[in-house]
Amino acid sequence: MSSPTNHLLVFAREPVLGRVKTRLAADIGNEAALAVYRELLAITASAVTAAQVPATVWLAEAPAPAADASTPRPEWPGLPWRVQPPAESLGERMSHAFEQAFAGGASRVAIVGTDCPGLTQQLLHAAFAALASHDMVVGPADDGGYYLLGLNALHLELFANKDWSTATVLPDTLADAARLGLSVAQLPMLHDVDSGRDLATWRAAKAL
Repeated sequence: MSSPTNHLLVFAREPVLGRVKTRLAADIGNEAALAVYRELLAITASAVTAAQVPATVWLAEAPAPAADASTPRPEWPGLPWRVQPPAESLGERMSHAFEQAFAGGASRVAIVGTDCPGLTQQLLHAAFAALASHDMVVGPADDGGYYLLGLNALHLELFANKDWSTATVLPDTLADAARLGLSVAQLPMLHDVDSGRDLATWRAAKAL
């Protein structure tokens, strides 16, 4: 029997003024929000690189008219990148990325964003290890969403009919998993940074 093939999907944006962390920017301004996003990108990239898991970065928009996937992105050294296809919802974009990873030969696929400063290589390793004995692994965020979702097979129901960016995402996803009869492993709960209040909570925790 062949060994399972892991693949990590990273949903990200290019660090461009006025196009990242818009909820945070409403509280602290565009320039400060961009600086925070660059910090979060560096944390995520460090965890992904240290984990040494095959990964693809999916950018929310094409970075420049002349850029293509053969051009390395400075925030993601050595990692291939693609552009998320046009879709009506985040769920559709995520399901497409999962579909592409499974079609490419991966047997265990996980997705992360770039909002969680607590993400580490150890958590990424734990996620893929959990998929050895569970159908699904989730990393709960304390805002009611999740910072990581991992699967052994694509289940489109997990990405449909969600009110994205609200506190209902995780409970609705877990309810779908239960209806599908999926065994679920949960990672430690972490804190996402999406607003000025989130940022203050993160800074306060770092100061301890």
